[in-house]
Amino acid sequence: MASGGGYGDPSQKIDYVFKVVLIGDSAVGKSQILARYARNEFSLDSKATIGVEFQTRTLVIDHKSVKAQIWDTAGQERYRAVTSAYYRGAVGAMMVYDITRRQTFDHIPRWLEELRAHADKNIVIILIGNKSDLEDQRAIPTEDAKEFAEKEGLFFLETSAFNATNVESAFSTVLTEIFNIVNKKSLAVSEEQENGNPGSLAGKKIDIVPGPGQVIPTKSNMCCNS
Repeated sequence: MASGGGYGDPSQKIDYVFKVVLIGDSAVGKSQILARYARNEFSLDSKATIGVEFQTRTLVIDHKSVKAQIWDTAGQERYRAVTSAYYRGAVGAMMVYDITRRQTFDHIPRWLEELRAHADKNIVIILIGNKSDLEDQRAIPTEDAKEFAEKEGLFFLETSAFNATNVESAFSTVLTEIFNIVNKKSLAVSEEQENGNPGSLAGKKIDIVPGPGQVIPTKSNMCCNS
């Protein structure tokens, strides 16, 4: 499991770099989730993201140093031209909707379709219902989102960037799953080399992108309410 890591140590040796993308409609709180995770900050007067921004945070998973490179993009339609470059090399994705705005959840299938069209087919995906602190304004029942996540084979959590509920857990879930996939791939390559087969990663640093045929297990039991 992921642990520690703080908010970045420039002198720390990095074993892996994992690119994770945040997607979803404008104003669902993507930038706030990122700010809470990367810097433990929250701003009440946050402005809409223009284009693409990213933050990093280093953490330790099973005694290995992992740098999470988290990309945040504008949700407005006029920025869709950045799609291909944005998804390239991503091994994790967080699809965010606002639990108080039904249309942001209704657009999730479109975001998922776009993600699967442009990203690696085995990318680790978590569905996030943000703003769980606004329970009295809820428009999307938790069960609706949980059912969708189960059907699509996604992880699922409800978060609050405002009070930090489940933000750490959401990132930890995605990064730990990516780490486990990479380790399984590395182990398989090592076994091939021992058996006299060169392996696709021989002589290279471990590929951080899950390869073809790697199955992402469904984690329907990852639902947590605020």
